[in-house]
Amino acid sequence: MIALIHLTRRGRAAGLLCAALLALAPVSLRADAESMPERTLRQIGERQKALLADLAQEGDNLDEESMRSQLQELCHEYELLLGQSPNFAAAYASYGYLLGKIDMRRESMAMLLKANQLDPDIPLVKNQLGNYLAEEGKPLEAVNYYLSAIKLEPKEPLYHYQLGTLLYEARDDFLKQGVYSQATLEAAMHEAFKQAAELAPDRIEFAYRYAESFYDQSHPDWDQALAAWSGLEAKTKSPLEQQTYRLHRANIRIKQGRFDDARALLGTVTASELDKQKQKLVAQLPENAKK
Repeated sequence: MIALIHLTRRGRAAGLLCAALLALAPVSLRADAESMPERTLRQIGERQKALLADLAQEGDNLDEESMRSQLQELCHEYELLLGQSPNFAAAYASYGYLLGKIDMRRESMAMLLKANQLDPDIPLVKNQLGNYLAEEGKPLEAVNYYLSAIKLEPKEPLYHYQLGTLLYEARDDFLKQGVYSQATLEAAMHEAFKQAAELAPDRIEFAYRYAESFYDQSHPDWDQALAAWSGLEAKTKSPLEQQTYRLHRANIRIKQGRFDDARALLGTVTASELDKQKQKLVAQLPENAKK
């Protein structure tokens, strides 16, 4: 049994979960025609989801003793369930997910590997194993788990986003080992961010990273990039964010040689917080641009 729950600052930070992660945990089970172990796991999982949501919401105001006690109780219930059902892959998966969220990485990995051994078709398990390997500096191993998660659940935007992030952050490793060529790496990374943005149109961070990924291309389609930044601007009501996206549009117009368009866009950026970035772009406008 897990005897001690550690709620370190890193653990609390890990609890700041995005909505997609909360939606993924625990491994979902149908309420109809469920067995007793499945019913038990569903009940544990409902409490786990609520507890992780509280952990994310409380932040530095967290009552650590109360949270530790509740997490310890959940771990105890998982141990009892697994003692009674030692081949229940979904329980190992959900328990491993919980342990990962409270910074018990080694224990989490053991549970996830056991779940993967019992059932190799749980996308959450593949994704979490990919996360662990990526954090351990093993991107060439992590990528296969991310790809497997996507194959099993192709419409989950988080999996695509994490694949794109891994390909970007470990691009030197992939190129050095010959896993990808420069062109195929850029294409795969860009497509991953595009899929994430399209599958979750309300997730601004996904749409932003997709728009940003055009800058990571050797030969970007600047018209598509312009459309992506315009789309972001249309989705926000914040003047500062709108002007930030407008700076990106102006930057792209400069790259396209459309200096008059860039000048017009820069003229609408008035936020003092953006003045430094604006002046860098203004400096790139040639003196002979048409006025």
